[in-house]
Amino acid sequence: MAKKSVVEPVLSAEQLSKEFKEYSIAEFFKRNRQMLGYTGKLRSLTTVVHEFVCNSLDACEDNGVLPELLVEIKELANGHFWIAVEDNGTGIPKKNVGQAFGKLLAGTKFMSRKQKRGQQGLGGSYCVLFSQITTGKETHVKTGIGDHKIYDCDISIDVNKNEPVMHNEAETSGKFKGTRVEIELAEVEYNRSTYGAFEYLRRTALANPHTQITLIEPNQEITVFPRATTKIPARPKESLPHPLGLTTSDLMDMVGKSDARKISSMLQNEFSRVSADKVKELSIMCPGVDFERAPKYLQWAEAEKIVLAVHKVKWIAPETDSIIPIGKDQLEKSLKNLLQPEDLRIVERPPKVFRGGIPFSVEAAIAYGGKAGASGSQSTENGVIMGKGEGLRFANRVPLLFDAGADAITEAIKTIDWARYDLKNWEEMPVTMFVNFTSVFVPYTGAGKLAIAQEEEIVAEIRYALMECARGVATFIHNLKRAEEQEQRRTLFFRYIGEISQALSEITGKEQLVLETKLRKIAEKRTAIAEASDEKELEELEKLEKAAQKEMKDSGEEDE
Repeated sequence: MAKKSVVEPVLSAEQLSKEFKEYSIAEFFKRNRQMLGYTGKLRSLTTVVHEFVCNSLDACEDNGVLPELLVEIKELANGHFWIAVEDNGTGIPKKNVGQAFGKLLAGTKFMSRKQKRGQQGLGGSYCVLFSQITTGKETHVKTGIGDHKIYDCDISIDVNKNEPVMHNEAETSGKFKGTRVEIELAEVEYNRSTYGAFEYLRRTALANPHTQITLIEPNQEITVFPRATTKIPARPKESLPHPLGLTTSDLMDMVGKSDARKISSMLQNEFSRVSADKVKELSIMCPGVDFERAPKYLQWAEAEKIVLAVHKVKWIAPETDSIIPIGKDQLEKSLKNLLQPEDLRIVERPPKVFRGGIPFSVEAAIAYGGKAGASGSQSTENGVIMGKGEGLRFANRVPLLFDAGADAITEAIKTIDWARYDLKNWEEMPVTMFVNFTSVFVPYTGAGKLAIAQEEEIVAEIRYALMECARGVATFIHNLKRAEEQEQRRTLFFRYIGEISQALSEITGKEQLVLETKLRKIAEKRTAIAEASDEKELEELEKLEKAAQKEMKDSGEEDE
């Protein structure tokens, strides 16, 4: 007998209405943790370390303190991992601890147009939620709150309300400064691979030479990544939005919040590079829009006219004093301190803009030899240094370990003809390529902040920086090869002088020492001529390279 199919009953409008439920952002990310980078055991643990370390670095720098970070990782008997991250900053005010660690999308970074490591206010609080959903445990926070007082608490998140839940609160006296977070995690693992916490901290030390990091691993091995400089980076300034990055929606949001009495004054005071003359120019191009009216009365159609006019006006480039790169001198100290390369080339490009109005800068470095390369040590084969190359990606000094395939830095590296610079197989050479992207707004490809979007202007700037570094490294490699060839030539000339002089002495009857001296002078003369020819060839190559660079600079183009 055939089985009857079951027909689902049709829901009425009233029943459908009952199905609609409101849910919090915490509940959404609880179910979609992969969007924040929590995929895989190793990656999840590294992501937690990353979030707390970034918060610590920002806290120290905001208060002018040289960061000293302690990261402890222990494997527990039940297979869970315990992690503690401690800094020497000024701590978190008691009233803000709950917001900082127990409420998603709460913090100081999202609404600020200031260069920061984090942007969304998700990082630390989601670590607390991740611990909660994998172990059922609360996270312990200890922070100095001034006047020699210490505040301790255990914190979790009410997922339905996206609100902090505090337990075991205590206020004591003591000298502790900074913040210490202790968290227990399941569904994670630790090792020293390219994607592990050790490598993340190594790269953090490279991009933050003013920071000292101490790592205690599960096997109790202690590693100190020492600071290379005591110079604290300048505090980034708050930047006003540039009109070229404006959309109609942005403008409508701004007029709703503005305290300005007129649209004209709002444009001048709340945007970068907008003068009275520019406002007058816009008003001429927007007939029917009253720029002397209060901003709150601006209509969408009028805002559209203003935005269209904005893109027809010629603007001065955005201010760039809001961008604080690592700096050539500081980066040199850091890379030499940790990599000890035989050759190091660093380039800091002048600031540019993307999407019409967002300023950014790129700094790049290529280190060759020494401890450069992924392995940190190299072997020698047939006189040539062997190793394994590594590409290090950073955004606002933060290492980007994951999702390299979708990243602008990776795309730029892939499009360069490395054979032109004697680096055709750089992945198998003792080479470290370092790129740091700096901006008040990093266009990440996702909420996990794992890769930089492949904006055309960004990829181009990274290419130019790397190619400039590569030209210098190519000269160094050429000199190495030339020195090796010269040594081989000398060896060839001088190897048989003794035997030849002895044979000539027997044939001619002349003293062997005299013959050997004459032969040696001939060999020295011949090798000197050959070396002079090599030197002349190198000088000609350098002249051609300088001429090519000057031509590109004069024409305003930079191409391979």
